[in-house]
Amino acid sequence: MGKYTYKPQFGVIVICADEREQKAVYDRLQSEGLTLKIVNV
Repeated sequence: MGKYTYKPQFGVIVICADEREQKAVYDRLQSEGLTLKIVNV
C-alpha cells in the first residue's frame, strides 16, 4: 500500500439552518479552542 500512514480522526457534523447559524456555531466552537473544518453540501 505504499508509505501512507493512516491516522484515525473523529469529528462531529452540526446541521445548521443557514450560513448565519453556521458562522455563529463556528465562532462559538472556535472560542472553545476546538480545531474546526467548514463544509458546505
